[in-house]
Amino acid sequence: MLAHRRSAGLEFGARCHYHGGPETAATEELRAHTTTLDNGIVAIDTEYVRPSLDASHLIIEQGRAAFVDTGVNSSVPLLLSALEQQGLDVADVDYVFVTHVHLDHAGGAGVLMQHLPNARCVVHPRGAPHLVDPARLIAGVEAVYGKETTQRIHGNIRPIDANRIDVPDDGAWFELAGRELQTFFTEGHARHHYCLHDPASKGVFTGDSFGISYRELDTAAGEFIFPTTTPVQFDPPEAHKTVERILEKQPEQLYLTHYSRVRNLDRLGTDMHEGIDAYVTMAKMHAGDANRTENLQAAMFDYFVERLQRHGYTGDRDMMWSILQLDIDLNTQGLEVWLDRRQRS
Repeated sequence: MLAHRRSAGLEFGARCHYHGGPETAATEELRAHTTTLDNGIVAIDTEYVRPSLDASHLIIEQGRAAFVDTGVNSSVPLLLSALEQQGLDVADVDYVFVTHVHLDHAGGAGVLMQHLPNARCVVHPRGAPHLVDPARLIAGVEAVYGKETTQRIHGNIRPIDANRIDVPDDGAWFELAGRELQTFFTEGHARHHYCLHDPASKGVFTGDSFGISYRELDTAAGEFIFPTTTPVQFDPPEAHKTVERILEKQPEQLYLTHYSRVRNLDRLGTDMHEGIDAYVTMAKMHAGDANRTENLQAAMFDYFVERLQRHGYTGDRDMMWSILQLDIDLNTQGLEVWLDRRQRS
């Protein structure tokens, strides 16, 4: 059950897309599955890998709109469908905020921007070059999966004209029809990551900086959350700082890409700090193992099982594994990259 699917060193690939063909999907009539939240925010299921794994969020203010994260190329028709469902036109979108350039967050940004004549794409200064010229991004994916599989999974990752990209400073403000939105830089998961503070909703769009919380793992105790250590830039001290920087905004809710709104932030913040420390402990424990990968995977799965059972989740181990396998794989890879980097330093 703990078979390992290796993709070490894949900085920009992140998760792998398994359904459909990204280019053919764009020609189909698709209707997005959306969840209308408060304060003009709509969560859109990008249908990446499986339902309710990856969300784009649409912010609507006085007839103007912004997307936060895009999914992959085959997600774009769904985002356009969600826009239409809200009675909006492509010309009504002012911004595409990309929290970071991992493909499950930004793979569809180039294609989406081709449909949005008035939109600016807001990208961290370290990520912007990879959206202007995605050659390195594509090469990183092809090195692991091969050209044929990369084309099937992601299609043609389209560049974005540099003149349509805004590269913010840390703490920069953007205005959406009078609604103020602030980008602030958050390392720990990726050095090219920012979060988006939305005072109007008393919320923050966190990308991957405040971990992962799947709605099918919710119980009467609330949301279940855990950090993500997707390769290759996991940095435990910075991850702790990022959790605190997000909570310093005093949000009442967070909007995660995986998956959408969470509350109970005092508890979830504690869970995130404990999770980061637990990952470091298990990584150090197995650092010298001959079968380090398999042992780390098993340790992480056991950690999740124990936490979920305490959380009141009633699914069996097979169900837990089916939901968490991809994250266990990616987290293991990220911890191994971190261990190898420590050994070289």
